[in-house]
Amino acid sequence: MLTGKQLILATKPFANETRWKSWYYTLSTIAILLGLYAGTAFVPFLPVQILCSVMSGLVIVRLFVIYHDFQHHTILHRSAAANALFTAFGVFILAPASIWKRSHDYHHAHNSKLFTASIGSYPIMTQQKFLESTPAEQRAYLITRHPLTILFGYLSMFMVGMSIRSFLSSPSRHIDSLLALILHFSAGALICIYMGWLSLVLLLVMPFFIACAIGAYLFYAQHNFPGVTFRDKEGWCHDNAAMASSSYMLMNPFWKWVTANIGYHHIHHLNSRIPFYRLPEAMAAIPELQEAKTTSLTPKAIIACLKLKIWSPEANRMIGVRELQF
Repeated sequence: MLTGKQLILATKPFANETRWKSWYYTLSTIAILLGLYAGTAFVPFLPVQILCSVMSGLVIVRLFVIYHDFQHHTILHRSAAANALFTAFGVFILAPASIWKRSHDYHHAHNSKLFTASIGSYPIMTQQKFLESTPAEQRAYLITRHPLTILFGYLSMFMVGMSIRSFLSSPSRHIDSLLALILHFSAGALICIYMGWLSLVLLLVMPFFIACAIGAYLFYAQHNFPGVTFRDKEGWCHDNAAMASSSYMLMNPFWKWVTANIGYHHIHHLNSRIPFYRLPEAMAAIPELQEAKTTSLTPKAIIACLKLKIWSPEANRMIGVRELQF
């Protein structure tokens, strides 16, 4: 059984991109998205417009995961054209590179560490800390992890978290966050004025709502699922955080395409330099990676993940509020 450093080293042969594939998947996804937006804007048949709008939201999810790979320097590294393209996409999706890369890199370095894992991730309280918190602190914590907060990720995670808070915390460092907000609301206003409120909903609100809700939930469920474990700083190690605290999300081929294989999240955390299109290859080749903890997108699995609120060191598992021992 490969463990620790040996397991990480076993993934290294897969941590190389095929440059043409990276460009093909990037440009083809952009082309599909532009085609769907064109269908939403110009096809004079409302059911088709709605379908194109919904599909746009799903394709934005895929492009975001590809953007995420670029920010890890996994694909198209040192390409000026790719940098310009993905910088623009980060502004478009309200997750500018300046805040996304910094917070996400921190998340990878501290995934599953108690007390430090909440930067770039959902906060985790132990049972003791929760019970010692004030009622206001408890409410704020539970609101952050509430299903409605995740569902409205467009507002909570992307508009407020990624853009507004980052700019207010450091205006000089996160000027691109302000730019994202200005462009987003300006685009919305222009669409509404020249094309009408229905076009605003179909071209902007619906695709962003769908994409951000899916993105917020994936980010939540990949580290908040039945069987997840958390450790203090002394008991933490990188490979264990990847294999025990990051899920393998079971998906059908359609959802694997939409999410650009982000469901292979345990492998991604083990070695973030593996391109998204090589993650299935790595899993098939290394038996130890096939022993991952799993979740899925079934209603039952989603409900099970959303019920988890607080880490119980005594039970060594996440528990719901109703399981708290006062």
